[in-house]
Amino acid sequence: MNLKHLQYFRVLAELEHFTQAAARLCITQPSLSHAISELEKDLGVHLFEKQGRNIRLNKYGRFFLKYVEHAMDELEKGEHNLRELVSPSHGNIDLAFIYTLGSHFIPAIIQAFSAQDARKDISFSFHQGNTNDIIQGLKQEHYDVAFCSHVENEPEVEFIPLAQQELVVIVSPDHPLASLDQIDLKDTADYPVIFFNKKSGIRPIIENLFAKAGVTPQIICEIEEDTAMAGLVSINYGIGVMPRISSLDYFNVKTLPIVNPEYERFIYLASIKNRYLSPAVVEFRNFALSYGKEFYLKTHQRV
Repeated sequence: MNLKHLQYFRVLAELEHFTQAAARLCITQPSLSHAISELEKDLGVHLFEKQGRNIRLNKYGRFFLKYVEHAMDELEKGEHNLRELVSPSHGNIDLAFIYTLGSHFIPAIIQAFSAQDARKDISFSFHQGNTNDIIQGLKQEHYDVAFCSHVENEPEVEFIPLAQQELVVIVSPDHPLASLDQIDLKDTADYPVIFFNKKSGIRPIIENLFAKAGVTPQIICEIEEDTAMAGLVSINYGIGVMPRISSLDYFNVKTLPIVNPEYERFIYLASIKNRYLSPAVVEFRNFALSYGKEFYLKTHQRV
């Protein structure tokens, strides 16, 4: 069935008059007659009966009209919602981010982005997770863009460095290392370490950091989320290496900057290459690239 034929049928069923229906549809009467004949041929049933010089919808036409009206209403609703979804001023953005960004960075960037009146009606759907799960979600079109770590061997994904993030060692105030104000990672060799699990994008960076220091970490347990690490460190279950995030201020831990070895830890803006992004997503993506570095400067993190 042709969609236009269904549209023509709906109007003709309402007016039950070929001339009036053709005028409303801005087509010729022969074109309308041909379209209805083709539709009836496809369905194998007559939908109208002649009534003098006019026509009327028969019982089969009335039966079919209920479904046509429902289908057309849904299509019109879908078109309206789709236009809003991709509207530069009313679109929705599916944004994913790693756990370490949830307490400060994400609220701050959303607040700054939404401050302009032209963007106030753009909405967000937020998703937290580890980097590997986020990348899979990007590839499966669950998310439009993401803030995460870099992952090797992902040719479909474009990773753009957004800002450099400081890594620190955290220890309980009762821990022997708490007497220090900064730390060489080799000084952690004798102590059990709480590690991020293998799905975390930051784990390879921390593993490489220990390798550069010539230390094989004594991994006492593995966790997924940064505040879980801080909580365990606060009860002196072990020490941890993690990004310096604002929520550490709420835990009973001592934060030690790492002075050796040198390292680079970047937060990346990730999206799928050559995939269509709505105008609202493009607007946010461009804003994020300019905003990211300013944020880390303002929060006194090493850039």
